[in-house]
Amino acid sequence: MTVNLEVAEGVGTIRLDRPPMNALDIATQDRLRELAEEVTGRDDVRAVVIWGGEKVFAAGADIKEMRDMDHAGMVARSRALQDSFTAVARIPKPVVAAVTGYALGGGCELALCADYRIAGENAKLGQPEILLGLIPGAGGTQRLARLIGPSRAKDLIFTGRQVKADEALTLGLVDRVVPAEEVYEQAHAWAARLARGPAIALRAAKETVDAGLETDLETGLAIERSWFAGLFATEDREIGMRSFVEEGPGKAKFR
Repeated sequence: MTVNLEVAEGVGTIRLDRPPMNALDIATQDRLRELAEEVTGRDDVRAVVIWGGEKVFAAGADIKEMRDMDHAGMVARSRALQDSFTAVARIPKPVVAAVTGYALGGGCELALCADYRIAGENAKLGQPEILLGLIPGAGGTQRLARLIGPSRAKDLIFTGRQVKADEALTLGLVDRVVPAEEVYEQAHAWAARLARGPAIALRAAKETVDAGLETDLETGLAIERSWFAGLFATEDREIGMRSFVEEGPGKAKFR
């Protein structure tokens, strides 16, 4: 398999494994969607790490495979391509991308599907599709602009340039930069801490933020209000408030 899933401490690691550069061919895209749907439905997975290994996250699509596709072929394939990445973005649990080495093209777009991005000092990110006479096709034009703003996104998309980890941090493209050898450890620790949290409230928080970004403020507030009130029907809310009153903040043990 070009993508594998390992589960430990409530954390599911979706590991890209297609040496040497984790090129995202059709089989890998489809496997990503399958595993995203699997972790969505598994109760023993409460947070997720997307990981490409010690050397590279993903250097982009499989250009040799794409070169042989004509317009009709890509019209038929482009929806499935986007759906694979959207399945990752819609995992209703905290997702962190652990980025080492290259995260280019589809690799950068995959990292954009995470809620949080931890990059190694050796990371290089970018959307170089323009250099092939193309534009990003797996969500890059949309998710990148929403994350770092339209003008910064256009700079990266128009030029196709790669940015190193420090610039990516300044742009807001990644959230933390650490030594390359610590990337997976820190990403897993981030996910494991959240895996011990209140699962339904975390899902509510993620869905409320994501849905709110796609609509106007008034509608976003209505979404927030609905989830906020709904959480008062959960056991986690009862556990959290009881623990706060009896033991103080931050000591609740959620089931």
